[in-house]
Formats: sequence, structure tokens, C-alpha cells
Amino acid sequence: MPHEEITATAAGTWTLGDRTVNRLGFGSMRITANPDRDLAIRVLRRAVDLGVNHIDTAAFYRSPGGVLGVETGPVRFAADLIRAALWPYPKDLVIATKVGPGSPPATTAAQLRAQVEENLRLLGRDHLDVVNLRIVRSPGNDSIAERFAALADLRDAGLIRHLGLSNVRADHLDEAQPIAPVVCVQNSYSIDHRREDDDLVELCGERGIAYVPFFALAGAAREAGAVAQHSAALQAVAQAHQATPAQVRLAWTLHRGTHVLAIPGTGNVTHLEENVAAGGLRLTPAEIASIGR
Repeated sequence: MPHEEITATAAGTWTLGDRTVNRLGFGSMRITANPDRDLAIRVLRRAVDLGVNHIDTAAFYRSPGGVLGVETGPVRFAADLIRAALWPYPKDLVIATKVGPGSPPATTAAQLRAQVEENLRLLGRDHLDVVNLRIVRSPGNDSIAERFAALADLRDAGLIRHLGLSNVRADHLDEAQPIAPVVCVQNSYSIDHRREDDDLVELCGERGIAYVPFFALAGAAREAGAVAQHSAALQAVAQAHQATPAQVRLAWTLHRGTHVLAIPGTGNVTHLEENVAAGGLRLTPAEIASIGR
């Protein structure tokens, strides 16, 4: 894309419960991997400077301070870095977190409350804007009712403002909605990964629920980082728009619906700026069809 400063407002907005966010946000998982703490803080501050007001995190986003689990320094928590970079938080900033994973996973009301309290402590908040119940899908009966009801109780108690779900199917959403409002569904999803979620993306749109894909850039590579190989069609679209393939991937994500929010993560300021600029990239229907419908 031509060089100009495009902010997150170019992607448009969506309302999570009673909080309006720009659809181009930031995922904080990757900022823990770089042992340069100051760089992580610069990335976060630059994101907010560029209009990002939706940051995704979790108390279990942590690193030994190195790459690939090699212990080269102190443990770093993404939530700690967010607090160090952005406290006192801008009034329009929405921080979404998630609970559930752990050793052992949180399955009881007491365990879920403990994880909520850990997020509150790390972020320095008296309430959490959005908490997603993240599950491990399993065959057979994998009901989320008891766990989601426990979070709904914490919402009623004022510790949580809004609730969401992560790594779920449509039947989980059906199960949760009678218990408490669901403002977002956060699943792994990209042009070439987990496309079985296409129907769920549409269902969320019909119900006024945000769909928030993670690994939109990494796809099946997941934590390993952004996809390095791209289809010829995707590369052609990128060339036509003077954009990077990663920017086209993010633009495709946002074109899936006005309720779709992108949360690409990076520990690199230049990549951050490119990701945010992707919110201003407009693809034609023919281009969308050529790279993945």
C-alpha cells in the first residue's frame, strides 16, 4: 500500500456490549516472546497512537523471556506489559481477556474466579471489560453451561462487564446465550484455516455477535508466526494494491462481515503499522472470490 499513516479507524467500528471499538485491534500474545521489554512497550503505545482501542490478552500469555521456550530472562506477562505501557488506560480502551486454560484447566467456579482475579491483578483493574471462556473442544458431552454460568455470576458481581466464548462451536453459543449475553466469539480462523467456521461467522453476524479470529495471519502455523507461503492469487491481489500478503489476509478477514474484528499480534513496530494500515485496504468481490471467497 502507498506510504501514508492509516489509523485503526479506517477499518470501521463495532460495539461490544456498550463499548465501541475499531475493528482493527491488537493481539498481545506475541509481545512476550521478545526479551526486549522496552520494545514491547513501544509496540503497545504505538498501537494506541494509531487508534487501536481493542487489545486482546490473557493472564496465561507469558514467556520465559526467550523464544521457543528457551529461558533467557525473567517471566514476562502480556498483561504486565500492557499495564506498564498504557496505565492509566485511555477511557476508550477495551481490554479483552480469557480464562479456562491452565494446569489444571479451570473448570470450577472457584478456579475460574481465581483466574479472573489474576487478570484483574496483572492489569491493575477493578473490573474486566470482556472475559472469554476458552474451552478445549472434546467429542461427546462438552457442555459449557456450568462454567459460563460461573462467569455470569462474576459479571453480576461487577467483576466482569461483558462475556464471550473462545474455541467453540455453534451449539456452545446456543447453550451460553440463555445464561447471559455473549458479545463475541473468538476462534482460530483464516483464509486457509478452519474454514468450517464459515457458518459460525454468519451465525454470529445474524445474532449481532462479534466474531474475532485469532491466527488470521498465522493460520495452521499458529504460534510459529505468520504464513510465509501465499497462493498466486493472493500475491496478485497484494501486488495490485501495492500491499503485503499479510495485509491482504487481514483485509480479507475484515471483509467477512462488519461484525468481524481482527486482532493481529506482533512484537515489531513496522509490522504493527502495516497491520493497522490493512484496515484501509478495500478488496473487490472478484478479488475476495479469487483468494478464498
